[in-house]
Amino acid sequence: MKQKKVIIIGASSGIGREMALLYVERGYKVGITGRRQNLLNELREPYPLQVTVACFDVMGLDNEKHFRQLLFELGGLDLLIYNSGYGDVSKELNWQIENTTTKTNVNGFVEIINHAFNYFVNHGYGQIGIISSISALRGNSWAPAYSASKAFMSNYAEGLNIKARRMKKNIIVTDIRPGFIDTKMAKGNERFWIAPAAKAARQIVSAIERKKRVVYITKRWWFIAQLLKILPYFIYRRLA
Repeated sequence: MKQKKVIIIGASSGIGREMALLYVERGYKVGITGRRQNLLNELREPYPLQVTVACFDVMGLDNEKHFRQLLFELGGLDLLIYNSGYGDVSKELNWQIENTTTKTNVNGFVEIINHAFNYFVNHGYGQIGIISSISALRGNSWAPAYSASKAFMSNYAEGLNIKARRMKKNIIVTDIRPGFIDTKMAKGNERFWIAPAAKAARQIVSAIERKKRVVYITKRWWFIAQLLKILPYFIYRRLA
């Protein structure tokens, strides 16, 4: 049986690291990326024959080079997961925060997903997992670029699913919308339903295996999503 290959963009810690370990357990060849070489090396060390590392920042100029190198070292690709992300509270609309958020969650995201999608088009099949957020559903005054960039990711995922269908290609794109996960990315004092990264990773991997188009992580956040969709603006604006 052919050994499957996955690339996880943003796997040095948190959900990405936990997903990488799950795919190693499932026998995949795993390509991992991140900005911290030491953490990537720690993850690879126990699995030198299964794990391939590429240390780079998605805001850089060499995304395609690193993607192609991982493809070469893995010997192909079946699944790409874009987990790299940035977000911070921007109370005073801090340009540095907004700029970094946009370059990571929009520019870097689009470039890498574009390379992956076209690779899958040329090979006739493939899967893409996109770690968006429940924040994609509405705007947020505390982190405007974050919620907007996550909405971009979700809409892009939907567009790619439609495009793949029109092209008659067996390509599935899963839009993964987490709530609060116990990672450094989770900020704010009024957090609830905080899930461990390992639990979130298990549910994400399961959703990808089931070829889901949209999934909320953890599952209970589906109810919050339905509320956010129907909540009138004059009420929502007091909360966001």
